[in-house]
Amino acid sequence: MKRDFWKSSGIHLLEKQDNGWLQITPDYLRAYYTRPEVHPIDTSCRAENQLFEQLMEDPFSEVQEATIAAIEDTDAADNYRILLSFRELLLKSGTLEQAYLKIMQSGNISIPPIFIDQMVHIILRNILDNVQDPFQVKMAELFFREQKINTDEGQIMLADEEVIEMYREQGGAGGLGQLLIDSDTPLKSVELDILDDRNKDSYWARSDRYDMVVDFRFTKPSCDAFARVVEKWVKHLLAIKIKIQPRQSISDEQWSWHIGLDRESTTILNGLYENKEVISDDNQRLIGLFHMTIEEQLIVIDGMRGKPVYLGLAMNEDNQLKMKPQNILLNLPLAKSA
Repeated sequence: MKRDFWKSSGIHLLEKQDNGWLQITPDYLRAYYTRPEVHPIDTSCRAENQLFEQLMEDPFSEVQEATIAAIEDTDAADNYRILLSFRELLLKSGTLEQAYLKIMQSGNISIPPIFIDQMVHIILRNILDNVQDPFQVKMAELFFREQKINTDEGQIMLADEEVIEMYREQGGAGGLGQLLIDSDTPLKSVELDILDDRNKDSYWARSDRYDMVVDFRFTKPSCDAFARVVEKWVKHLLAIKIKIQPRQSISDEQWSWHIGLDRESTTILNGLYENKEVISDDNQRLIGLFHMTIEEQLIVIDGMRGKPVYLGLAMNEDNQLKMKPQNILLNLPLAKSA
């Protein structure tokens, strides 16, 4: 049975092409025009209201700079410039996946980070459309939502940073207090449950709450589930098949290539690779290690054929994890012709 999840991603606003990528649609653009940053308010001027109505009627319509300059609220005008620049990229790309790759490959990221996270959210919703394993969907949240890590008593517990902050603000013994599920239902009390085999089916109904915790230790299913999501991510966006397996350590005299999946792990793996002294606290912040092989060796650079690539995932000094899913797309040891 096909599961529904992440209804808030907005995937229903896009159309799937034959190659599985998501085509930009008028309704997808309209969703951005109605964001609070650009939606007119009671005090909006006539020029702002007219531009909004124009874009809602024809989301692809051309907008002149003079039209934006006529908006009295300079902040609103700047927000329109940012949004229309994003729209231009989307329309030139044709699909959400192509737009995301262009942003990452350009190295000149001027798109608001929240827009990029939203793109990753929808792309992953598309990738995981037929997945039946809730652990994979849960671990995919790491790609676009920051995590808070608890390592007490040797555990590696991952919880959504935003949900944890909500808990701190609202309190409540053993729960998250009041959480607004959506605008049409009353506030509800939500428990911060650990995802396991006993309650995993409950994930689907609460997927948009991001309120389940996972144990990310080496022997747990979440670690393997994360590896499977990274495999799907690379295959969908680069059409490259890889195989990833969790590891507890790197013991390889031929270690030649590694990719940090976040800023912290990049620094730690660089230090280990260069035989630098890495202090104990740094090593403990490395919460995940993975061994990756690329199936089609002909597309790999000569010096890496037959050798693995090591991946790392780490938290910062504040026990936060901010994954950079683009890192693996940009740093694979591929020949230029690949």
